Amino acid sequence: MAQPQLEAIRVHPIKSVDGVSVTEAEIVENGGLSWDRRYAIVEQSPETTTGTGPGGRYVNGKRERRVHDLEATYDLDRETVTVGERDGDTRHTYHLELDRDGLTSWLSDFFGYPVDLVRDDEGGFPDDTDASGPTVISTGTLEDVASWYDGIDAGEMCRRLRPNLVLDAPAFWEDHLYEAPGRVIPFEIGSAMLYGVNPCQRCVVPTRDPDTGEPTNGFRETFVERRAATLPEWASKDWFDHYFRLMVNTRVPDASWGATLAVGDPVTVGESTIDPEPAD
Repeated sequence: MAQPQLEAIRVHPIKSVDGVSVTEAEIVENGGLSWDRRYAIVEQSPETTTGTGPGGRYVNGKRERRVHDLEATYDLDRETVTVGERDGDTRHTYHLELDRDGLTSWLSDFFGYPVDLVRDDEGGFPDDTDASGPTVISTGTLEDVASWYDGIDAGEMCRRLRPNLVLDAPAFWEDHLYEAPGRVIPFEIGSAMLYGVNPCQRCVVPTRDPDTGEPTNGFRETFVERRAATLPEWASKDWFDHYFRLMVNTRVPDASWGATLAVGDPVTVGESTIDPEPAD
């Protein structure tokens, strides 16, 4: 096959809320992408109100169904977000810093309880703190997995799974990018080095329609059955205590912090190596 290349980059400026496509993204401290999960909505607590830390629990799709009703679009150059009820007609635009109090007030009204919006510029708020780099999937995987379900296309599957980096590659090609626990697969995208660590364990969020929050009947059962049947021979089965895993979690060595990933960058895979930073 032709050498894979980076087809799309998606970041989610506010954790658990809508994403946005960008043509390039800088790798920031701790290996995340600039703007990805930079902000998070949390339940308000003494720590958030005094600015000493995240404090309360994340307000996310795992715990709060109203997240699916929240529509957000971004102008990253202006650092603004426009929010509203997904099925409503009214929209409000806020600067993420200068108007953060106003946005926090609107979000509290939207969810019906006090929340705060917290910020972290050092890698954001990743789901996997041991493998906090960008998540990776292929165009072929999105298309194949979407085909397991009636009425779901690759675009919707991408919104359900929420990857950062989509590679122009065949189905399940990204399963080349991890090894047995304790080892990693180094790979380059353009000038940046990343380590593929593990196949991402999925939560309840992909089982729901991203616009309505309604569960897709039999989503998990179909997924588990088809994933087991289509798992490539090159995939390390040591990770698969269950088959509700898809997409690859990565880690970025600090030598690549500050590098920029751009759509069209080629992808080159290295040889398996011992994990230099194994999880505790």
